[in-house]
Amino acid sequence: MAEIKTKPTQVSVDAFIEAVPDATRREDAKTLVGMMERLTGESAKMWGPTIIGFGSYHYKYDSGHEGEMCRIGFSPRKAELVLYVLNAYSDQSAELAKLGKHKTGKGCLYVKRLADVDMAVLEGLLRDKLARMNATYPA
Repeated sequence: MAEIKTKPTQVSVDAFIEAVPDATRREDAKTLVGMMERLTGESAKMWGPTIIGFGSYHYKYDSGHEGEMCRIGFSPRKAELVLYVLNAYSDQSAELAKLGKHKTGKGCLYVKRLADVDMAVLEGLLRDKLARMNATYPA
């Protein structure tokens, strides 16, 4: 089985954020770190080369594949912020309709900049994800 690349590293989260070329994306990343640390009670850690994650959980699939991953996290990518905060298990369409400008993937929320979204709605989505993670994978 291939080695999992997305695991905690010793890279400094602050140094990683300071290296983000876009100033708005850097400031948005700092805002998200503060919000996610407050909501999780966990310090930010780098997961792999580009994900800033909070907390961790152990998963095991029916196939036997298992590993560790952050409970919630995000990546300040070149084109947009990618937030790993959506529940693939529940309908979040009502909340997402109130969020503002965004795109979604299976478990990802894509936002160009935080100024485009309602921060209270985003915080609600984060709380929902954490509640789902805590119910499924107790700490």
